[in-house]
Amino acid sequence: MKILENHRLIWSRLMVGFCGLSTLLISGLLLLVLGYITLHGLPGANLNFFTRLPAPVGMEGGGLAQAVAGSFILIGLACLIGIPWGIGAGIFLSEVGKDSWWGEGVRFAVDVLSGVPSIITGIFVYSILVVKLQSFSALAGGVALGIIMVPLVARNTEGILQLVPQGLREAALALGLPFWKVILKIILPTAARGIGIGVTLAVAGVAGETAPLFFTSLSNNYWSLGLLEPIASLPMEIFRYATAPFAAWHELAWTGALVLITIVVSGMLLARILLPGYNFRR
Repeated sequence: MKILENHRLIWSRLMVGFCGLSTLLISGLLLLVLGYITLHGLPGANLNFFTRLPAPVGMEGGGLAQAVAGSFILIGLACLIGIPWGIGAGIFLSEVGKDSWWGEGVRFAVDVLSGVPSIITGIFVYSILVVKLQSFSALAGGVALGIIMVPLVARNTEGILQLVPQGLREAALALGLPFWKVILKIILPTAARGIGIGVTLAVAGVAGETAPLFFTSLSNNYWSLGLLEPIASLPMEIFRYATAPFAAWHELAWTGALVLITIVVSGMLLARILLPGYNFRR
């Protein structure tokens, strides 16, 4: 018996050590990537980057003001589409259709949609919007990114809502609240921080997408804030500048990557700080 206990203790410590080593490895890779991007991108993070348009080919200076503004517009459009539909689907899967065949069908559709390559989504939006409007546009780019966001938000919302103790639902229903009020007044506020962090993760996922933008919003070297016109974005400009043969453009690409990461990380921090939290201990 003692030999068996020692054997279990050894394996337990080995697994704990392996988990700790994996955590250190992942954290180290994250810090390495962030540090490398910061080292190369920080020198170019000046006022010109956020206020000036790109300089002519081969010339130094200029900035990516139109790409920063365009990224915010595309992310905003994607959020208008992806967040309401994604949270609604997550609520349905967790609270309404979790035990029905219809819920299983929706869950299967969400899983399939989350596995569709983003370039396929871009081609789909190209065929239904760009071809019909006969122009690349911010609207098409926002729709493509919004479609990519929906399954990410839906599955995260479902998982977070399932962590809310069933006793909270039963207590609210016992007080005579209708089920829709239980969802809006009890369940969603309880899980607000988890849902918010999941939304920021989905935003992070679409903020760096480049493939669907080739077929939808394309790019623009000038100020273009119209929804029915081609619009610049940081991922597209990073790709274009990183593959160019000019050192000044490489610096802009590194700075653009740093700004993009800063936007994503800032959103995650704001979600943790501003949204109410709940301890899901059972």
